Amino acid sequence: MSFVIRPAEASDLEAFDSLIAQARAGITSLAIDRDTLRERIEQSLGSFSKEVTQPGDERYFFALADYDSGDVAGMCAIRSAVGLKEPFYSYRVGTVVHASKELGVHRKLPALYLSNDYTGCTELTSLFLARGHRGKKLGALLSKSRLLFIAQFPERFADKVIAEIRGLSDASGRSPFWDGLGQHFFAMDFPTADHLVGAGNKSFIAELMPKHPIYVLFLPTDSQEAIGQPHENSRQALRLLEDEGFHYESYIDIFDAGPTVECRRDQIRAVRESRLLHVSRTSIEGAPTTCIVSNARLRDFRCCLGPVALEGDGVALGDEMATALQVSEGEPVRVLEL
Repeated sequence: MSFVIRPAEASDLEAFDSLIAQARAGITSLAIDRDTLRERIEQSLGSFSKEVTQPGDERYFFALADYDSGDVAGMCAIRSAVGLKEPFYSYRVGTVVHASKELGVHRKLPALYLSNDYTGCTELTSLFLARGHRGKKLGALLSKSRLLFIAQFPERFADKVIAEIRGLSDASGRSPFWDGLGQHFFAMDFPTADHLVGAGNKSFIAELMPKHPIYVLFLPTDSQEAIGQPHENSRQALRLLEDEGFHYESYIDIFDAGPTVECRRDQIRAVRESRLLHVSRTSIEGAPTTCIVSNARLRDFRCCLGPVALEGDGVALGDEMATALQVSEGEPVRVLEL
């Protein structure tokens, strides 16, 4: 337990830039340049300092850092409400029925409908963990820390929470869904389009994307098979969200056809089951329980993973965890058992 989640700082720019260089095309929220990244960190700093009574255009950016060395090993973010200042597009996978009583024909055909149905929803985004730190439960810490933050400050977030999961693409960044559909309307390759969206240049989608339903059967076979399928590298992130109650409701990313999953905020497991307890002491006696624990502060939010001892309405933390969370005896912390 040497890592802690904390709000991103201006000094994290270099480390985040290095992390993003590891992320291949397909993670739209990370397909950004250095200037855009700097702007997002500044927006996040403003969001943490802002008085909020209902979700707006806030963005909360978090870093996973070694609290001894300060080295940054991962990142994640939350957007309070998408689509308020710029359109948030998805494809809804629906059905078109063709029927003729005279000919005895009745066919149900899947079709894609351009949609803004998720406007106003909270989005979990920008999750990335450096390759050298995978397989250590740090991915779970990154993913679930955002949910503890939402549980602690529910007034800052919408009733519905969504996450776009990276869709299929190969090692060179080629997306079968993009090749079968998007490139015909945008005249650019997938990484270029991905970068434009990541930088916030979304107006071209409305200008160039067809407004009529797109019949799935007209797409190449590999494009059809990509619909709603997660990238191999995103399957673990998807499983973590599914364990929290997120589910697929036939909405996909318009570029790579990755699934969008959703859950009502108050039905998310971490929101329902995490408990606000007080620190009973900073030494552990008896059998410990592995938990994700956060403090209850906004601007100085901290969250980490490690052993604790649950004691009624209190929790005993090891001295190391108490230091990482910046809490002392009697202070409130939010605890989620794994």
